[in-house]
Amino acid sequence: MNGFQRVWQYFQQHRRASLITGHIVVASAFVLVFLGSAFGPALVRTFALVPCPKGDQTYIVRAGDTLSAIGNRYHTDWQRLASHNNLLNPNLIFINQQICIPGQGSTTTGMTTTQPSSTAIRGTSNPFAFPQCTWWASERYHQLHGIFVPWTINSNAWQWVARAQEFHWRVSSRPTVGAIAVQQPLVQGASSLGHVGVVEKILANGHVMTSNTNWGLAPTQVTNVELVPGPGISFVTA
Repeated sequence: MNGFQRVWQYFQQHRRASLITGHIVVASAFVLVFLGSAFGPALVRTFALVPCPKGDQTYIVRAGDTLSAIGNRYHTDWQRLASHNNLLNPNLIFINQQICIPGQGSTTTGMTTTQPSSTAIRGTSNPFAFPQCTWWASERYHQLHGIFVPWTINSNAWQWVARAQEFHWRVSSRPTVGAIAVQQPLVQGASSLGHVGVVEKILANGHVMTSNTNWGLAPTQVTNVELVPGPGISFVTA
C-alpha cells in the first residue's frame, strides 16, 4: 500500500473524528515522505490535552506547522521545544498536538481564562460546512474547550451574537483568549454576512490575533488576522 492509499484509508476510517476536512487530509499524503527532513509538516492524530505547566503558553499544532516554525514564532528554538515537551522525535509533530512554550504564560493561546457558564447550552458536534468561517470557529472552540457551539439555524456569522445570547453564552465587548470573535457585516474586512474567528492572543497594543478560515486568498487555510476591538466586534464564550 503506497503513501496516498494509507492516508486515504485513514481518512475513510476517521472521517467524523478528524478535525480537518478530507481534502486537507488527502493533500497531506506528501507528508509521508518527509521523515528524513529536518522539520516536516504535521500529521493527523487525536490527543487528550493535558494542561501545560504553570507559566507556560499552550500552542495547538495546526496543518502545515513545524517545530522550527513554532519556535521562531515564540522566539525560541526547536531544540528547546523538543526537550521541554519530551519529544522523542522532533521531526514528528501532529495536528491537534499540544506544544508547551516555556516561560510565556502571559500570552497563553490554548486555554481560556473563563470557565463555561453552568447555564450555557453546549453543542456536541460541528454542523457547519468546511471551509466556512463558522466551521472553523466551532471546531477551534471545541479544540480549546471541548465544546461545540450549539446553534445550527439562523447562524450566519453576523447572527452569532443573538444566537449566543439565546443559548445562554456570554457576549462581551472585551476579548479573552479562546473567545469567538464575531464581526458584523463589512466590519474590519468581514463579508456582507459577517465573520467569526477565535482569539488566539491579545497583543500588547490591545488588538487581538484571531485564527480563521475562509479569509483572504487562501480560504481553506487557517489564517491569522489582527482585529481592533470596538464597534461591530463582539466576543462570545460559553
